[in-house]
Amino acid sequence: METLTHAPVLARFGHALSDPTRCRLLLTLREAPGYPAELAELLGVSKQSLSNHLARLRGCGLVVAAAEGRRVRYELADVRLGHALSDLLGVVLAVDPEVGAAKPGRRS
Repeated sequence: METLTHAPVLARFGHALSDPTRCRLLLTLREAPGYPAELAELLGVSKQSLSNHLARLRGCGLVVAAAEGRRVRYELADVRLGHALSDLLGVVLAVDPEVGAAKPGRRS
């Protein structure tokens, strides 16, 4: 059964999204690859904190690192992940009562 074998994969993705900083990091990387020092400054977190979040996201297979000389660039592991994040964000915004009234297409 695919459902049973895919459930842990989806749970791992959910765990990655369970932290607001990791969510912000994924959404930032959805826009463009980034370097740890720049990402830490942009997100307003320490370099150590960002490093821990990047390690978790790498462990989940959601981001990859590419060495560029002395620097390491991080990006989403797959372009489809960016699309999935956009789609998921759109659905959440459409159904979240705290964001505002339901958007067209919402089922009651």
